[in-house]
Amino acid sequence: MTVQENWQSPIAPGVSWYQATVGERPTYPELDGSKTCDVAIVGGGYTGLQAAYNLARAGVSVVLIDACRFGDGASGRNGGQFGTGQRAWPEELEEKIGHERSKALFDLAEAAKRHLLDFANEHQIDIEFMPGQMNVSHKASYKRFYYENAEIAAQRYDYPHLRFMDAEETQERLGSKRYYCGVRDTGTGHIHPLKLLIGLARVAANAGAELFEMTKATAIRQGSGKVTIETPRGLITADRALIACNGYIGNLEPVTASHVMPIRSFIGATVPLDRYPAVLPGGEAVADSRFVVRYFRKSRDGRLLFGGREAYTSDNPRDISKHIRRQIAEIYPALKDIEITHAWGGSVGITMPRQPFVREVMPGVTSIGGYSGHGVMLSNYCGKLYAETVLGKSADLELFKSLDIPAFPGGATMRAPLLFLALSWFALRDKF
Repeated sequence: MTVQENWQSPIAPGVSWYQATVGERPTYPELDGSKTCDVAIVGGGYTGLQAAYNLARAGVSVVLIDACRFGDGASGRNGGQFGTGQRAWPEELEEKIGHERSKALFDLAEAAKRHLLDFANEHQIDIEFMPGQMNVSHKASYKRFYYENAEIAAQRYDYPHLRFMDAEETQERLGSKRYYCGVRDTGTGHIHPLKLLIGLARVAANAGAELFEMTKATAIRQGSGKVTIETPRGLITADRALIACNGYIGNLEPVTASHVMPIRSFIGATVPLDRYPAVLPGGEAVADSRFVVRYFRKSRDGRLLFGGREAYTSDNPRDISKHIRRQIAEIYPALKDIEITHAWGGSVGITMPRQPFVREVMPGVTSIGGYSGHGVMLSNYCGKLYAETVLGKSADLELFKSLDIPAFPGGATMRAPLLFLALSWFALRDKF
């Protein structure tokens, strides 16, 4: 089956700047007929493809399916920022799970960072890595927390790459007076996520994994020691399965759906900022302290890639660029009329505590997702760790399995409205 590059995914509004810069994406066939394998994988994002690659290269037979094109989900449309550690700051995790477990999760995230960069280098994938990230505060009252964050990282987490920035330095490095202070992280960076996704799919296919696009899983069942996955044009029978759908789980598997909630996030890309050299002169990525995070960075060719508007329903705004431009202007008033060449969105999978959901949801079936906006590193590494679990090489995935991830309240009918109310309240609190 040949899929034209201008085909618009039903799950992802808008043509992304990422897609516009990679040319015609490689296509993979639709599953037509039944398959038998050792491991079946549902979801062709970072998690599923990393698992497929690491299993296939070890001689395990793998069949992976995705309902759309590889890259149409969060893995190919995200903000591209690595971050450091987990979604929550390590001192926040310490209060809940203690220093030992918090340190273990921090070290795992650092291993994830190294793995991703090493993987791209080994397989000659130009992910357009650019160093540096800044976390900045939109409230003056947060100054003490930012100052202590840098000290704690160095003293208790053996991470010397964070440095506190006062208001003057923050404004100079951002080219904006909107923020009061921040922390600069020289041990991380940001990438072109779709280039990584395309390269990863190529590597997985070359390793022997059977990859199928445009193949929706309509049901997954377990019985008689086997897992069966139904698709419109064939069955997949496997010894075990990985569900790696994240925010696109839909109604496929109810346990995952009750723990991983999709929220819509939107990004805009401007024309190159040649006339505005003061904007992010060091090229770092930025994430701010709002609960509804605003995240932005410069691309390698000097565009501002700005994300921040979130919607807590499945609806998409009619004019993404209008909302994005308004938020850009709040931080950079000189850019209030800047041309936005591309605007797009997609679903981010979140959990209640904003930590990954890793669970065996039925015998032989593991589900992984809910990276809560911190998935570029963690999703790749979780796919690798799943493969190592299957191969008996590592038990590190147990660190995530042991986390307490409660289901969203309200059941199937009320959890989305309750989430909308809760997150709308947090968004209001960000403003006032």
